[in-house]
Amino acid sequence: MRAVVQRVSRASVTVEDAIVGEIGVGALVLLGVAEGDTDEDVAYLSDKIANLRIFPDDESRMNRSLLDIGGEALVVSQFTLYGDCRRGRRPSFTEAAKPDAAVALYESFCANLTERGVHVERGVFQAHMDVSLVNDGPVTILLDSSRLF
Repeated sequence: MRAVVQRVSRASVTVEDAIVGEIGVGALVLLGVAEGDTDEDVAYLSDKIANLRIFPDDESRMNRSLLDIGGEALVVSQFTLYGDCRRGRRPSFTEAAKPDAAVALYESFCANLTERGVHVERGVFQAHMDVSLVNDGPVTILLDSSRLF
């Protein structure tokens, strides 16, 4: 499971001209699910993101987490995080999980993050989405659970 975590002052997702998810200060999480990902990947990434110290303290040092600041998360499914561009000119997505497995783990990730105390807004799985954000910093962190197991 891979995540691109962006510290934002605000972010939103629009589907067919309607805002379906919107947050203020927090994190935009682009989440990719791979074949073979499990509940262990979900638990690791949701804990890591809830507690990731990427928000400034009183001395402007990155010492606070989403939980510390009462921040929100906007979670958007992003199978293209598993695009393999090593051969040819068109990405291959064979490492990405099939939609049925991916949506279950995406939903589990969102629920797990909520259970940890983070308010979660979502995109729409498999929809064409327009994502808007103001990246604060900018701060962008890449996480990959497969490098741990």
